[in-house]
Amino acid sequence: MQEHEAGGGEATSPVDAPDPMRLWNRGVDGLAALGTIMIVFLMAIIGADVIARNVMGASLPLIAELGALTVVLIVFLQLGAAVRSDRLVSADFLLDALSTRSPMAAAIIRAVWDLFGFAVCLGIAWASWGILRNDWNHQEFIGVTGVMTLPTSPFRALIFLGAAVAAAQFLLLAARRLRQARNRGASL
Repeated sequence: MQEHEAGGGEATSPVDAPDPMRLWNRGVDGLAALGTIMIVFLMAIIGADVIARNVMGASLPLIAELGALTVVLIVFLQLGAAVRSDRLVSADFLLDALSTRSPMAAAIIRAVWDLFGFAVCLGIAWASWGILRNDWNHQEFIGVTGVMTLPTSPFRALIFLGAAVAAAQFLLLAARRLRQARNRGASL
């Protein structure tokens, strides 16, 4: 359904307009899905390495290096989705007890926790950006020259992206919790 403007042009209805949060959530879920694909990839290369060690008596090239980078990559690709769905480890039993007595105080404490998470993830993203720039400028590779090598910059770029997305997700969560605390305070 389209609405017409006074000048004769067409404007999209609010239903057709893209929702920024929906797009953001899809991006965060996309990174988490890529992390899941990386888990399958990690399992496949470990399985292939086990078979190669038993059949040929030798390890496949790059398995140790790829495994190490992939584990870190999985964590950062799935971190934003874990933050958004509030699945990080925390002492919820204390906050749950507090929220029955003082929901506003519990919301503020959770928001402060989220702001600390934002600061930590932002620091990790900042450090990752420096490592990514260094790897890109010096054309860093993993592996053995002449046998098999891979550039490290794609891995570093995804780690940076995951840390930056997690930082932004922590900030969005803190803003939501502070809004909830303000609304609860206004209703008292």
